[in-house]
Amino acid sequence: MGIFNSFLSSVPFSVGIRPVFQAERQFQSFVHHLELVHDCSITYGFPSFSRSAYPDERGSEPIGALASHPSAAMETELLLAPITALEIIGDHLVAGEGPNIVIYALENDTSQPAKCCRQILRSYNVHGIKEQQKLAPGAVEATTLAVFGGKGLVVVELILQDSTVRLAELFPFCELHDWIWDLQWLKGSSETPSCLALVLGHNSMALYDCTGQQILQEVHCQEKCILYSAHLVGSSWDNLVLVAGTVFNQLVVWCAANPDDDTGRIKPRIRISGHKGVIFSICYLESKSILASASDDRSLRLWAVSNLRAPPDHVPCLLVCYGHQSRVWSVRLLDDYIISIGEDSACLVWNYQGQIVHSFRGHKGRGLRAVAVHEARGWVFTGGVDSGIRLWQLKGQSTNGSSLLQLNFPSPQRKGSPRAVKLVDVDHLLVMTDAGAVYTYNLTSKAWTLALEDASYQSYSLLAVSELASGGVLCAMGNLSGHVKIFPLSKPTRGKELKLYEGKVHHLSWVSWPEQSPDVCSLFASGPAGVLLWLQVSFCPLEEVTVAAQQCFLLPLCKQRWHTCATFLPQGELLLCGDRRGSLMLFPCRPALGVAKASRRGELGCSGSGVICNLPGLVFPMGGEAASCAEGPIALLFGLHGKLGVTSVTCHGDFIYSTGRDGCYRQLQVQGQQLRVLRKQKPCKGLEWLEELRFGPRGSMCVLGFHAAHFVLWSASSNEKLLSIPCGGGHRSWSLTRSLSAQTFAYVKSGDVIVFQSSGAPDEQRVFKEPLHGRELTCLCHVGTLRTAGQAPVSILATGSEDNMVNILALAGQSHSVTQLTAIGDHISSVRALAVAENGTTQLETGSISTILFSAGGRAQIECYHLLLSPDHGSRSGMVCQLVHIASHRLDEQWDRMKNRHKLIKMDPETRYMSIAVLAYTEDAELPGPLLFLAAACSDGSVRLFLLLEGAQKLWLVAESFHHQHCVLKIQAFAHKTADQRRRHFLGSAATDGSIAFWDITATVEQAAEAVKVESNERKLLALGTPVLTVQAHSCGVNSLHIQETADGHFLVASGSDDGSISLCVIGTNSKSPTAGTGVHVSRKLSRLCAHAAHVTGVHILHPDFLLSVSVDQRLTLWRLCEDGLSFVCSKFCHVADVASLECWEAEKQSYCSVICGQGLEVLRCVMPSEQRPIGQVQK
Repeated sequence: MGIFNSFLSSVPFSVGIRPVFQAERQFQSFVHHLELVHDCSITYGFPSFSRSAYPDERGSEPIGALASHPSAAMETELLLAPITALEIIGDHLVAGEGPNIVIYALENDTSQPAKCCRQILRSYNVHGIKEQQKLAPGAVEATTLAVFGGKGLVVVELILQDSTVRLAELFPFCELHDWIWDLQWLKGSSETPSCLALVLGHNSMALYDCTGQQILQEVHCQEKCILYSAHLVGSSWDNLVLVAGTVFNQLVVWCAANPDDDTGRIKPRIRISGHKGVIFSICYLESKSILASASDDRSLRLWAVSNLRAPPDHVPCLLVCYGHQSRVWSVRLLDDYIISIGEDSACLVWNYQGQIVHSFRGHKGRGLRAVAVHEARGWVFTGGVDSGIRLWQLKGQSTNGSSLLQLNFPSPQRKGSPRAVKLVDVDHLLVMTDAGAVYTYNLTSKAWTLALEDASYQSYSLLAVSELASGGVLCAMGNLSGHVKIFPLSKPTRGKELKLYEGKVHHLSWVSWPEQSPDVCSLFASGPAGVLLWLQVSFCPLEEVTVAAQQCFLLPLCKQRWHTCATFLPQGELLLCGDRRGSLMLFPCRPALGVAKASRRGELGCSGSGVICNLPGLVFPMGGEAASCAEGPIALLFGLHGKLGVTSVTCHGDFIYSTGRDGCYRQLQVQGQQLRVLRKQKPCKGLEWLEELRFGPRGSMCVLGFHAAHFVLWSASSNEKLLSIPCGGGHRSWSLTRSLSAQTFAYVKSGDVIVFQSSGAPDEQRVFKEPLHGRELTCLCHVGTLRTAGQAPVSILATGSEDNMVNILALAGQSHSVTQLTAIGDHISSVRALAVAENGTTQLETGSISTILFSAGGRAQIECYHLLLSPDHGSRSGMVCQLVHIASHRLDEQWDRMKNRHKLIKMDPETRYMSIAVLAYTEDAELPGPLLFLAAACSDGSVRLFLLLEGAQKLWLVAESFHHQHCVLKIQAFAHKTADQRRRHFLGSAATDGSIAFWDITATVEQAAEAVKVESNERKLLALGTPVLTVQAHSCGVNSLHIQETADGHFLVASGSDDGSISLCVIGTNSKSPTAGTGVHVSRKLSRLCAHAAHVTGVHILHPDFLLSVSVDQRLTLWRLCEDGLSFVCSKFCHVADVASLECWEAEKQSYCSVICGQGLEVLRCVMPSEQRPIGQVQK
């Protein structure tokens, strides 16, 4: 790294630092797999600011440095960064998150706040934690830890006392001359009581004295190269052995105590070759004399090194393991297992035969960075780029027995081939054959029993099974001739056959009605012409089966006109059905007299079909005339799940959930006997057929579905695959049942019945720390702040990411913690911009927020939601979030609806929305409420204006302009009130050519408002016009833009550019301005060149005269707005790499809350200086 450092320091600043940053990050990604990009701005000393300007750094103050204001302050309150180190110390887990050490108690049952968090390494990431002496579990004492990362090293004392955890610095922070790859505590002596052996980045070992904070000795290897990994073995300097992974894909073994040659370097004892990529991790297990290495070539290799201090001339490779889909970052050797983590976000557990025993997957995004193992308890902890920590049970899952059993149904003693299979419980199943026979199978005794045989049910037959609350089991069969046979499984001969229809029975399903007795269940049967019959079935052990017709329904007209699922709403007044066409519908429940009531009143009007019927006009068997007495739906969502059908409907809490073969589930609510879709969610990629949702304790949810030919049980709460069975697909007959101690899955394949059994229900991994996003954050937005009575204020944030997700977060100011309220996964590409309507209402009395949230990004996609937040003191976050999807928009969908498309140029489907802004039009009193317009900056060089039609649940593309011939990066909306109290609406758009255009869109907005009053399905595209003013603010792309109205009615425009400069422009809207006809003019223009060392990605104007800016150089800087430009106030190094966005809001008087995002999220408190004099003069 020293060669690269000297090269970088010799680069003139005038050439621009951005390419150097990119090259440095690419270089570091191969040199070290952890996030080391934080260190570059400290290591290379950018000329804008010195280290002494920051409160968390120390150093000599160079000439030309800017002095910080003494009363201004910036403090980090919360940091969410990739987990780069994990270590188990006693009964605690110690994690490295950015420069912080975070300590968790191992006995936490759920995700809980950390017991201790402290910044240790200043501006470096924590890459390793080494304990001096192992602390026994349950011990109440102190232990010493060496923490290192980058070039930084610090020694701390971890104190455990009375259930409290404290960190005390034993030896202060030290910055070495080279990168630290590994360290080892050495046995103390009278001369060296506290010494460490360090491995440095250029293949050297150093003996470091912690007390004197100096290197006592440094030895170098003959192999002159940079290292990618290192592993120290030994407890004293004399027997210390280093296994180093070099740039040449080799493992080099050498000892510190070996004699050096004429050049002062030590000859390696052996070189081990075999990998085809660089080596990222090394581990040595002395009890087995095995060395393990993990490489860029996606493999693990085990080497028989025998005695590492005297290795043989040739080291054989014992095992080569391929299982990761990407680079392997780390490997650990245990007595019985090998643990590896990789860039594919997988933690694989191998045995010593090279077989994968477990595959732990659950983290989001781009890889795992840290792993720790508690071998005694069988616990594996993993930390990821998503800033999450998860606990996996190593031993517990391995003891759960699972088997795939073929039942060998074909036999001369059994008639026909299996057509349908249903599980009664985990030990019993029913099989119906194409010969009309029904068999039962006991999985414990492994015995087949013939339950029923009826030749009229051969060839085509339906089978449905229900377990009564009283403990009995009822079965129903349907055939082509309209017959339905209902019988108890315990006594099949006491069943009843009904002639319900003149044609085919399409579907049968059992449903429990809330008001029925334990020995009664409701059966729904679909017949020809969309007729759906509700039957109430009763069975007592000493009586016959009794069936009473309750109500007749009529499904909406479609080609495949039968129901696929049904459920009663909790009150029992409404029936919810899903059909084969993908529609959802509501029917009113007006049941006739039940079986018990009818028998008491002597009103058993039994029809010839064997059904007790008191419904007027209903005659069995039913034909085409039955539709006249059937009742239609009172609410219908036609084709909600596409053309492949609805698979299940479930009521949970206050919501309804439906699944379908479109790969999505919907969350709905009944409002005024109408169905309203709140959300549409896709649980995971590749799961194209959802069958059912099952809810568990603490809000957990499992999704049953099919991924190609595999049945999948997916945990939506922990984001992991709990079960995957290669059954052949969902079109065959299958059944699943689960209990607390076991689960069984049965399916028909190749003329036989196959059963998968597991002796223990799959244990979901424990989420030790909640994740944030799987990839880089691209945008964030402050929704509002709730201040409830007696509670601390809670700020609500929305974050968007490259992982296509939008998260709604609750940021607690008092506890400095963040809780995810909900996640939105409707985008098909990355989310680039977020915005909320400024007219969103906040009710201070109840502490609720109601607003409109817009999200936009890749593939020209915009989504719109109604966001409602209210306090809920019973939840962990203290907040309840309700999200309702209002509308969405895609440019390619807009194109398909346009007329005369052949005369136009097709819009690019790869267009990205780079920035959005919301403006409210309230000037028209005839409108029922304000109109919300959305302005979008587009990558195809256009500025587009949309209008939200909330009633129609649509976004209307009002106008667009391709004035910018370059990608438009940022857009802002602002309004000016004229002398006659009219509001003029303006837009400011910034592009990659450094120009900022100002648009007067008042006329366009008014025309759109008039068009809304006229109800029409076809709306013309209006003209956006041309900009009224264009300012060349920068020489290259504008990455940040903020417009703020001043006290005198002018507008201050602040922008940041790729070249690190900040531009200020004051514009006026006086109609008497020299710019005739526009009413917009530039009053003043200022700029600050080289304000940052990289492109500025966020600027925000703070009242009354301050500006906050952030850059990829990881500096958050506060400026004062002076007459001659920007005056430096103070700055702080931020621990988020690749900063993408900045958001600020006033928290208290003279205090602002600032949030930056990129490869993580950081919340800072910025205190404004109390003095009003210009500061920050350049020192002489």
